[in-house]
Amino acid sequence: MVWSVPALSASFDCAAASSADEKAVCSDANLSGLDSEMAGLWYGYRAMPLLMGASGNREDEARAFLKARSACGSDTACLTRLYETRISTLQKNIEWAVKNHCSN
Repeated sequence: MVWSVPALSASFDCAAASSADEKAVCSDANLSGLDSEMAGLWYGYRAMPLLMGASGNREDEARAFLKARSACGSDTACLTRLYETRISTLQKNIEWAVKNHCSN
């Protein structure tokens, strides 16, 4: 049996997408790919050992991203900018965490 899986898909269940931002991500291949990339980075960043205050900030940043994504609604340009910024931030945060906490 052959399984067909899209190369890029959103990090959440598109069948359950109900908000304008979720539907936009699910219906746009670029946004879906950015969402998957961000989710992979988030998974890695979330696994990084950080001090308690930094761990709380990490969760606050994630909630702020979801709030901002919701505010974009179905505006793909807004969503694209938001995802690109979040991906860049996560990459920098992972790099910082590795340098300061994992390289000892």
